[in-house]
Parts: sequence; structure tokens; C-alpha cells
Amino acid sequence: MTSTSRPAARAARAHRTGGASARSRGSAARRALRREIPSAAAVLADERDFSAMRRYRTFPFDDHSTYLEQMETLLHTLAGQGVLTTVSLFDPVAYEQFCADLALDPDRPESRARYTAEVARTGATLTYEDEPLSRLIPLLVEESDRQATWRHASGLLARAGSCEECGADLAHAAFARATQALQQLLAALGDGAHHLVCSIAAGHPSLLAAVHATTHEGAPRRLDESESLLFCTVLATGFALRAPGGIVSRTLALTTDSTDSTDPTHSVDRTDSPGRTDSTAAADEEPTAPADRADRGRDTVRGWSLRDSWLRPLSAAEVFTAYCTDTDTGEPIPPEHGVDHAPGLPLTPPPDPHTHH
Repeated sequence: MTSTSRPAARAARAHRTGGASARSRGSAARRALRREIPSAAAVLADERDFSAMRRYRTFPFDDHSTYLEQMETLLHTLAGQGVLTTVSLFDPVAYEQFCADLALDPDRPESRARYTAEVARTGATLTYEDEPLSRLIPLLVEESDRQATWRHASGLLARAGSCEECGADLAHAAFARATQALQQLLAALGDGAHHLVCSIAAGHPSLLAAVHATTHEGAPRRLDESESLLFCTVLATGFALRAPGGIVSRTLALTTDSTDSTDPTHSVDRTDSPGRTDSTAAADEEPTAPADRADRGRDTVRGWSLRDSWLRPLSAAEVFTAYCTDTDTGEPIPPEHGVDHAPGLPLTPPPDPHTHH
């Protein structure tokens, strides 16, 4: 190699090394940037929705279980890369309408991607936190139900209008009344872990909302703000429309040992309520027992029905009948072990300036 070629070779090596370093820095920068760009996924939650999508030629899956496994693997991979991903439910019926509205071919992957982005923007979503889909999907269904209930109840309240005599906003008045009712309910129930369910027969399906609260002497009441907002909105709809409905409560008394550990996360039975005006209407959507109740003492259940835009307490016999009657057949069913059926507690109605309507 000549003396003149050595500098050229060194320059070439330096160029190659510098180029590789630049490419490495570029890749690292892109990976870092990728962690700042969120992702969205929409999941087909059940076999029925999955089967509806199989009619599209470009849909690449034949088996729902395999689809869920692949989706979970993808979500896990994104989480491992530090990518924040929001997950929603993929609704084939809504997807078909979405494509029709925008003149999109539903049998295209990019159409499914656009729908997923739209649902992530406007629908019910949860942030993926590396949990199994078997745990995430039920939470998504609950969140979707809550948003649907919110839209339905808000729409009904918006149409309540104004008082013809004084011009007051009836929806606002009903919501204020519902807020007072919830505050009185929790104060009357006293200490304990409470689960309240409100069911209002206003269309099909009935409006349904639940709220959990824990009250212990000397400690601030624990109450989820979003739950209480939805609960009061549903109850306000019943007040504004004077619709049939009711509230049931289930309370576990707190002990010293359970004060810090008790979390009243009973599940809600989401079967449709027929919204009858008799005492069974209040328990059509009753709270269910905690799985570990045997270790936590007895539950006390109470009930109220809606009457004249307020809550009328049910008697212990009415509560027992409501809880021990099959809502589909009307046949009696055995009482639940470890449950005391108590009368609803009287609540003081606030002044109602719109009794003339």
C-alpha cells in the first residue's frame, strides 16, 4: 500500500465508523421517541363479535382463543417497550356503520385501524397495564356500560326541560335532589362498607348505576367521585321523569381488623330490570355478596322505592320479598345465607318547588 493510500484508507474507516455510530444514535433516538407515541388496540371481547368479523376476507384469524392470545402477546410486547397502549372494545355493528358513514371498505385492515383510532378517541378505554386480557375485558365491558348509561341518562335529563311556571331547569333541580338523597343515604347507613345500586325504568335496558362507599368513625368517607356522579345522574333521571325504580343497599359492618383491608367491591348483577312499581323493583339489580363473606360477618340489605320524586323506605318484609323472589318467574327462592333483611331508613325530602309538575 502506498503512502498516499494509507490516509485514504483511514478516512474510509473513519467514515464507516462514523456512519455506524450515527445509525446507532438514530436507532436509539427512534426507540426513545417510540415510547412517547401511544398506541391503541380494540379487542373483540366474545365469540359472537369475533364470528361477525370472520366474514371479512382480510380478517386473519379463525379461532377466538388464538386471536386473544396473539392480542395479549402484542400488548405485552408494547408494554415491554415502554409504549403506553389504550384498549377498547371492537364492536362489529358499530364498525360496519362507521365504514358506511365514511364510505370505507370494511374488508380492509386500514379501515379497522381507523375505527380503532376513532373508538380510542370517543369510546370507553382503559390503559393496558400488563394484566391478562381475561381480567381486562370484563373491566372494559363495565366501563362501556357505564358510559352508555351516562349518555342515556344525560340525554333523558337534557330533555326534561324547564318548569313552565318558574322557568327553573328541571334537570338541575333533580340532580341537586339526587345528590341530597345520596348524602342522606350514606349518613343514615352509618359506619360500614356500603354498596348501593340504583335501577330506573327509563327505556330498555333500564338505567343502572352502583356506588361503593366506606365509612368509619373518625375517618373520612371513601367514595369514588365518578361512581357517585353516575349514580346521582341515574337517580336524578328517575326524579325528573317520575319513573319507577328503586335503590338497594348492602352493608358489611366494619371491625377494627377490617377497617384498613375492607374494600366493598361487590359485583353488580347487570341483568335487565323490568322496573316494576312494587317492592321487587328495588331489588331487581341487587348487589351480590362478597366471596369471602364467611370471614367478614353478616351483610345487611335494605331497600327504597321511588315515589313522588323521593325515596320511600321499604319494610323488612318488602325487602325480604324483593330479595327472595325470582324476577323472571315470580317464584320464591331461598334466602341467602348470612344476610339480614332490614327496613329501609327514612330520609327527609328537601323542599320541591315543582310538585305542580
